[in-house]
Amino acid sequence: MFVDRAQIVIKSGKGGDGAVSFRREPFVPNGGPDGGNGGKGGDVIFVADRNLRTLMDLRYMKKYKAASGQPGMSSHKYGKGGEDLVIRVPLGSVLIDEASGAFMADLSEDGARFVAAIGGKGGQGNSNFKNSVRQAPNFAEAGTEGQERTIVIELKLIADVGIIGLPNVGKSTFLAASTGAKPKIANYHFTTVAPNLGVVELANTGYVLADIPGLIEGAASGAGLGHDFLKHVERTRLLIHVLDAAGSEGRRPLDDYHAIRKEMAEYSSLLTIKPEIVCLNKMDVADTESEVYQALTQYLDANQIDYYRVSAYTGLGVREVLNTVARRLDEIDRDAAERPDKTPLYGDQSQWMRVMRIEDDIDYKVIKIATAEDGAFELSGKQLHKIFDSTNFNDPESLAYLDRYLRTNGVIRKLKARGLEDGGTIRIKDFDMEWHDDE
Repeated sequence: MFVDRAQIVIKSGKGGDGAVSFRREPFVPNGGPDGGNGGKGGDVIFVADRNLRTLMDLRYMKKYKAASGQPGMSSHKYGKGGEDLVIRVPLGSVLIDEASGAFMADLSEDGARFVAAIGGKGGQGNSNFKNSVRQAPNFAEAGTEGQERTIVIELKLIADVGIIGLPNVGKSTFLAASTGAKPKIANYHFTTVAPNLGVVELANTGYVLADIPGLIEGAASGAGLGHDFLKHVERTRLLIHVLDAAGSEGRRPLDDYHAIRKEMAEYSSLLTIKPEIVCLNKMDVADTESEVYQALTQYLDANQIDYYRVSAYTGLGVREVLNTVARRLDEIDRDAAERPDKTPLYGDQSQWMRVMRIEDDIDYKVIKIATAEDGAFELSGKQLHKIFDSTNFNDPESLAYLDRYLRTNGVIRKLKARGLEDGGTIRIKDFDMEWHDDE
């Protein structure tokens, strides 16, 4: 089964908690704190693998989580970092952040890697909190949580040339006549329901052909198989537009040509500027004297559109088209080499990473305030939860650190404005604290 779209949930590993430990050795009086730091959580990394062809494996396994970092230990021993989780995807996979719809990465080269979720930072052990005033800190820092994201993965086939056209015009037959591929061929519409690939082998060169399944009117709006397969046209460098010159389906080939061009334009303006070669197929049964055929060739000539008369069934003209395609691909490659400043098709990946980190940083610092039905004030936030998890409620210094954090960030002031009184309840992560105003 050809699967070209999948949606999965990924989560990087949580950072290990810092350790609370004190030296206890013979003949070493008043041993100080020696708790080590926790290890970093594992990242979630996507890697392009040329040996994969579809997203089948991701279709059935929906959640992926990297390993968490180990907690710190005594004697200043650091916890081991969590192992990264590597998810392998086919070449041509595009990663999209489901929540924002933002493009993340385009993995089009074998071995290309992208870190989609960064592991949580390990917490500091109590040895890091020792100072001239606090000689024996009885608390440590909790490791931060990993990042969780829903990722949409779209596979866009990497082929040099795409064969396009309305259903039953002979695209699969042309692919079979040009390559060693053996697509399903029959005299009914939508014989092909998944793209087929084939390799053209010429004397001094070769390239990959992709038979794009039949597009229909309204494809750009999602009709038929439009949205599923128009995206595969984007990656190609050149298009072979196959028309039924014989009009054997009862349609005018010129109308077919305009219909396909219209759908490509509505899907993406980039498709309309791709180099194109038109193949007038089924010339073995076409009536070259008919008004329909004459109207088609006159339009193509008037608009200086390259076209070739072929019969994929008999092989007429196929070799000439393949040689022409090879020459055109060389010209396209030379043109691209002369334009090193060309804009990437899918945008700037590094820019998305910067935005992602900025948004995470802002979200990390936010403290949300809500009022529960029982009158308690509920506080939540990533950094707040991290400090709360690190709090030792049996240690006055640790409690004072939490109190200072709430006051410094204006939380207590906002709670008072909302009606918090002496003896009121503040709730953090289902833990209720009775608040008393010592000011």
